[in-house]
Amino acid sequence: MPTKSAVSRLSTLGRWRLPEILFWLAAAASVPLLTEYHLVLTEIAIIALFAVSLDLILGYAGIASLGHAAFFGAGAYAAGLFAIHVTNDPLLGLVAGAAVAAVLGFATSFLVLRGADLTRLMVTLGVALVLGEIANKAGKITGGADGLQGVFMAPILGRFEFDLFGHVGYVYCLVVFFVLFVVARRIVVSPFGLSLLAIRDNPLRARAIGIPVNARLTSVYTISAAIAGVAGALLAQTAQFVSIDVLAFHRSADALLMLVIGGTGYLYGGIVGAVAFKVLQEILSVWTPQYWTFWIGAILVAIVLIGRQRIGNGVMGVWARLLGKGGAA
Repeated sequence: MPTKSAVSRLSTLGRWRLPEILFWLAAAASVPLLTEYHLVLTEIAIIALFAVSLDLILGYAGIASLGHAAFFGAGAYAAGLFAIHVTNDPLLGLVAGAAVAAVLGFATSFLVLRGADLTRLMVTLGVALVLGEIANKAGKITGGADGLQGVFMAPILGRFEFDLFGHVGYVYCLVVFFVLFVVARRIVVSPFGLSLLAIRDNPLRARAIGIPVNARLTSVYTISAAIAGVAGALLAQTAQFVSIDVLAFHRSADALLMLVIGGTGYLYGGIVGAVAFKVLQEILSVWTPQYWTFWIGAILVAIVLIGRQRIGNGVMGVWARLLGKGGAA
């Protein structure tokens, strides 16, 4: 009976609910209906994918990170250099970005997982800072402070050429985002994903019942790094330029902010947070160009000190309470 109950629960978690279906139908409808906003929507899709990758380790595995931009930047530089020196096929560039970021994630996971939360924060931040300095100093390869230029992408599948208005780029990013979201969703509703929740809640108890804690955390950290690398590769391919800014601290901080707004441990929290963050950024930068970052910070403080105590874990926490559900995925 316990086995059947667990299988039934997994089956229930894996079902696509009506709000999810409507959300992705709305996203698909934005392709023909919001053509004038495709450049902004492309950016939202990229940062949302980045936030989802962070949610895999923060919301599901409990690994706090201040340097997730290391994988985003590694994927961006890998895709850019791959396009310049190997082939400018976009899909192969995505694979290159994911592979480089995954290798980096696997190599650094052994450092990150050795300590507690504060140690992890400092180690992840240190990795990103080191990579940023390497990218700055290796100017002959990365372009240094001037950025990596000369990135020209071939048409997708040999037919769809990137345009200045971002129409093809948006569809491309949206399709990649959806595919990787489905992969991430499948991971979190699998036995592997449930074991991550057990580790997040109580690592000692998880280890006592036979869950290989370190192996699971290393695996999800590597997967998260690969997805972040794809997000970085998408930015490099759609912008056809890679700035050293892709490794900046604010990239990691923005992703954390998106999860605070949207909610951790829901996957959709990263998407909701990315949309809200970008909309706030656009509105506040027009309203007060010099001080929009101040207002973003003030909103974050209000959410942390007031909102989270009263309404729960971000927007998705509110939604879960309204539906009478408290779980992730």
